[in-house]
Amino acid sequence: MEDSGTANTGSDADDPNDRTAGRDADGGRATRRGLARYARPALIAGIVLAVVCVALLVIIFFLDSFNATVYSVGGKDVADATDEARDIRDTYAAARTGGIVVLAAGIVLAAAGALVLYRHRGRPAPATRTTAKTWTSRTSAEGSRQSCDVNG
Repeated sequence: MEDSGTANTGSDADDPNDRTAGRDADGGRATRRGLARYARPALIAGIVLAVVCVALLVIIFFLDSFNATVYSVGGKDVADATDEARDIRDTYAAARTGGIVVLAAGIVLAAAGALVLYRHRGRPAPATRTTAKTWTSRTSAEGSRQSCDVNG
């Protein structure tokens, strides 16, 4: 088998038939520009924030109910106008308000990420020009040099 000594295994960004142009160096997904680059991380972050805040609000609800139940065992009502009842009602007010605000922000972030991903679906990534790296090796048996151009 004849080896000319050069092999081009990389992709040429100018080649219109090349489907790998514009992909990451590891051959993964196509790279995006602008908001589309941040859409998937924003979607993931928004979902994580929403799930964590829902869990936090559920825990606060159970703690608030437990405190009200314990307070009412002695015949008192948590809706009374006393300072003690007001303190029990306001125990988790800041955490509840913060949880609701962060939950809303997470939902908005996830919705914005999903909207951008939806709008950019099916669009090819813009072609990016990659630089070619060359490696050279020497085989000891034949004493010839082999080289290869590798994009990445």
